[in-house]
Amino acid sequence: MKLSHKIPVTPWRARMSWSVRPRMVVPLFGGLAAFGFGEGLLVQSQWGASPWTVFAEGIAKHAQISLGWATALISCVALLAWILLRQRPGFGTISNLVIIAYTLDLTTYAVAVPHAVWLKVVYVLGAVLSVGVGSAFYLTCNLGPGPRDGLMTGLHRRFNVSVVYVRLSIEVVVLTIGWLLGGTVGIATAFFAATIGFSIGASLNVMERTVNWRRA
Repeated sequence: MKLSHKIPVTPWRARMSWSVRPRMVVPLFGGLAAFGFGEGLLVQSQWGASPWTVFAEGIAKHAQISLGWATALISCVALLAWILLRQRPGFGTISNLVIIAYTLDLTTYAVAVPHAVWLKVVYVLGAVLSVGVGSAFYLTCNLGPGPRDGLMTGLHRRFNVSVVYVRLSIEVVVLTIGWLLGGTVGIATAFFAATIGFSIGASLNVMERTVNWRRA
């Protein structure tokens, strides 16, 4: 499948980060919920988690709070850093903070940990697919980046360093700290890091083709 290297223009795309319309609610909230669900599946596989969730696991263990609350706390700290970087949040930014944390908590509570290896594989593959599709819907809403994505773009603009290097540096730092704090790092962590970009690109491509087909 071809990958999309740009964010397509969709009927639910906002003109401004606080310009919310009813048609944007389902793609935004649904996309963020799918993202949180995918992150939760990865955690429940017990084969590792995404770098930021590994960080959240470490924080949760030491602060004795749930994984969702730890994720929300990290997002709030990232938002505070936005002040120094002169970043402005949007409706999607706040929605990201609340919905992903809540869905992640709900998923880890409601979805059982699998014992069969094949089911663990299904969880990991489902996580990559769910986060990819969720990201595609969320990004096409154009209602502001998530707290962690905004931290990346803010550092990129502030120091004029490639987004690739900024993102890689942040991921390595939070993954290392999370691992040292007791977060779970495993084969799923590496698989997620290696494939999530392709999942998002493929999801954006399908979305772009679908939107163009409906317009034709």
